[in-house]
Amino acid sequence: MDKLKQLESFVSVAARGSLTAAANAEGVAPAIMGRRLDGLEERLGVKLLLRTTRRITLTHEGSAFLEDCQRLLADLANAEASVSAGGVKASGHLRITAPAGFGRRHVAPLIPRFYELHPEVTISLNLSDRVIDIAGEGFDCAVRVGDMPDSSLVSVRMADNRRLCVATPTYLARHGTPQTPAELSRFHCLTLSSDASQTRGWAFKVPVASRNGNNGLTDEVIYLKPNGPLDCTDGQVLHDWCLGGHGIAWRSIWEVEAEIASGRLVAVLEDFSAPPNGVYAVFPERKHLPLRVRLWIDFLKERYSTPGFWTAVAQ
Repeated sequence: MDKLKQLESFVSVAARGSLTAAANAEGVAPAIMGRRLDGLEERLGVKLLLRTTRRITLTHEGSAFLEDCQRLLADLANAEASVSAGGVKASGHLRITAPAGFGRRHVAPLIPRFYELHPEVTISLNLSDRVIDIAGEGFDCAVRVGDMPDSSLVSVRMADNRRLCVATPTYLARHGTPQTPAELSRFHCLTLSSDASQTRGWAFKVPVASRNGNNGLTDEVIYLKPNGPLDCTDGQVLHDWCLGGHGIAWRSIWEVEAEIASGRLVAVLEDFSAPPNGVYAVFPERKHLPLRVRLWIDFLKERYSTPGFWTAVAQ
C-alpha cells in the first residue's frame, strides 16, 4: 500500500506541478506528500523531481518513470472496474487525432456516442492534416488514411479506402468521359497543390507486359500528375468544385460514396482503380493498452464495418 501511495502521489504532483496542489486534491498536508516522494526516490535510488520554491519539474528519469506509473495505475483501475458490480468500465482521458476532412465526417460524429457508452472517459479530438508525432505529443490514438510507413507505431487496419476519379454527369456530358488514365490530360483535373499531400500523384492500375518472360500482361500501379486550371491545398474545396461541375477529381470513397449513390457524381476509369489502401488506428507500441484506447479502437472497427456506414454518415 505504501508503494502504491508513493506512485499515486508522484503522478499527482507531476500532473499538477505542485506539492500543495496535489496535497489539497487528496486532503493531506504537503509535508505528507513530500515524505512520500522522498521515500520513493530513496527506494529507487534516483532523482525523479527537481523541487524549488517556485516550481517542480521532472528529471529525465522522472519523465520516463511517469509514463510507466500512469499506465500501471490505469491498468489497476481498469482491473478493479472489470470485476466490480458494474462490469468493465473505462476511465481517464482519451486524446485522439485524425485528418481534418476525414475526422470531421467520420470520427467527430462518433465521439458523443462513445462517450454515452463510457461516461467516465473524457475525450479530446485534434483535427489536423499535419502528421502528428502521437507519442511525442501525448496522443493515445491516431486515425490515419493511406499507406502506413514503417515506424515504431502499432497500426490496426479498420477499413479499406479506395480512391477513384469522379465528375458530375453534367461535366461528362459536356466534355466526354476519359477511357484511359492517359486521356486525363485532355480534361480539367482538380488537383491538390504541390505543397499538400498526394505528392506521388493519382494512382491507377494498368496492364503492362509481364516481366517473367511469358509474353503475358500483368497489372502494375502507376502514378500520374494531371494538370488543370484549378488546384487547392484543401481536399474539401476540391470536392466542392467537383460537385459544381468544374472538372474531374480523384477522391477517397469515403468522401464521394453518398454522392455516387445519389447520382450527383459518376465514377470514371473504374477499371483502372488502384488497389485500396487503408483506414488505420495507430497508437504507440505498448505492452498493455489502456482499456479506454482498446474500447475506442474496437468501437471504430465495429462502426466502420457496419453495412451502409460510409454512405449513411455522409448524407
